[in-house]
Amino acid sequence: MTSGPVLVAAGGTGGHLFPAEALAQELAARGAAVELVTDARGKRYDGDFSARAVHQIPSATPSGGSVLARAKAVLTLLGGTCVALWLIGRKRPAAVVGFGGYPSVPPVFAATLLRVPTILHEQNAVTGRANRFLAARVDAVAHGFPTLEGLGVGIKAHSYHTGNPVRPSVLAAAGAPYRIPDGTFDLLVTGGSQGARVMADIVPPAIALLTPAERAGLKITQQARGEDLERVTQAYADLGVEADVLPFFSDLPARVAAASLVIARAGASTVSELAVIGRPSILVPFPHALDQDQAANAAELAATGATQVVRESDFTPQWLANALRAARQNPQALASRAAAAQKAGIHDAAKRLADLVMNIAHGNQKA
Repeated sequence: MTSGPVLVAAGGTGGHLFPAEALAQELAARGAAVELVTDARGKRYDGDFSARAVHQIPSATPSGGSVLARAKAVLTLLGGTCVALWLIGRKRPAAVVGFGGYPSVPPVFAATLLRVPTILHEQNAVTGRANRFLAARVDAVAHGFPTLEGLGVGIKAHSYHTGNPVRPSVLAAAGAPYRIPDGTFDLLVTGGSQGARVMADIVPPAIALLTPAERAGLKITQQARGEDLERVTQAYADLGVEADVLPFFSDLPARVAAASLVIARAGASTVSELAVIGRPSILVPFPHALDQDQAANAAELAATGATQVVRESDFTPQWLANALRAARQNPQALASRAAAAQKAGIHDAAKRLADLVMNIAHGNQKA
């Protein structure tokens, strides 16, 4: 590897930044200098990065909105590419690794123009639009799930299944064995980094449909948006159910490890962390995604027998109440799903991806 740093480029959401953070820590442990390239939103996460510098580059999303708004977004991306060209020319990086999201487009595109080694990582089972734009231009594409839709035949020749890198806190939680529910039942409800209104609308009424005997021993941890916090908390209080309801849990991996069952969306990080920690789940994919990436992620995990997938249109209080009854009546089935999840998890994804990055930086395109 050359003496320059590895530039890690990621969009400003946890779904892109968490795996980027895991790679940065692995590369730093190997003695590589790592610098983060992101947008204004990503700056909120920079304190968690093993990065010697953080660079903010102009970015925008050229999809949705009016023609004028899309044109303005394209101009912003072009401006970001000019900034990235200057940055890369000054830094002379050993490699540039993009994790998706439009903030990764200017630095990765600029790197391809300057013939700097480039790698993409796609977290979802369907290639996102930013990565789809860049895929034919880079040296390698790594992907989190065994199947990756949306790549051309020629691109698949230089694609590698590394898995999704997970944070050290997730790996630490993975060391806890699954506790078969016996008397108590710990239910974790989460809706991704932004929360999910559907969880606040469906889960409390579903719990209300259970009999007092069926609610006995039930403990709920639920992520809820700020505007939903009071009504969700009050609903459980009225039912006499022990509940911890907050907009954000900084120790979420540990709470996943403590759960008897997890109800969640199907973002790539969520699905990968459930697999690595090894917990049974009910997944409700976000139905309005343009590429239906969450549905594809959920299908990958469902194929292992680790999860139950339900469309949001079918995710009613009555459906969930029946699913919870069935789960509590057959705890051994939950344990089997937990084992299937852990078998599907890739614990060393950060190491696999770091190996690929270093190989590409050395000019070797074999993982």
